[in-house]
Amino acid sequence: MEILTTKLEGVVIIEPKIFGDERGFFLETFQKDRYKDLAGIHLEFVQDNHSRSSKGVLRGLHFQKSKPQGKLVRVVRGEVYDVAVDINPASPTYGQYEGVILSETNKRQFWVPPGYAHGFVVLSDTADFEYKCTDYYDPSDEGGIIWNDPDVGIDWPILDPKLSEKDSILPTLKELNA
Repeated sequence: MEILTTKLEGVVIIEPKIFGDERGFFLETFQKDRYKDLAGIHLEFVQDNHSRSSKGVLRGLHFQKSKPQGKLVRVVRGEVYDVAVDINPASPTYGQYEGVILSETNKRQFWVPPGYAHGFVVLSDTADFEYKCTDYYDPSDEGGIIWNDPDVGIDWPILDPKLSEKDSILPTLKELNA
């Protein structure tokens, strides 16, 4: 597999090695020692999630406040634009983001370590999104920042996303840390 580093510390894009022929394909989506050695993922995964969303749905930007989750994400059907945002005020890349297209075609994975906000928007008619988490989801510990925070300036490839009510009223990063 190939590891592509990003400007955000610890955030990496993983391009798995794909073995395929006219019958189909095979790829390894996680192997503890290899991902530790090559991608720097040394945390244990405790929960796997799968979501399906329709075109234009934007989920995020979410994080957990006191029990942050690392997420190894991938798309098994469709295509999304996936984003990690540095929300650590002490970080030199605070308020910056990294975005990547994840699709069933490119089979890329995106490692979002604990301490980053995460979100995605669906570009295809539907998308099945899978992610491994390093801590359990706790709805009482959830936080978030608004998808179109002008100070973060994410260049989303969609102008008018479909948002949940909860995601439509999230604070900006500046409001969050005020």
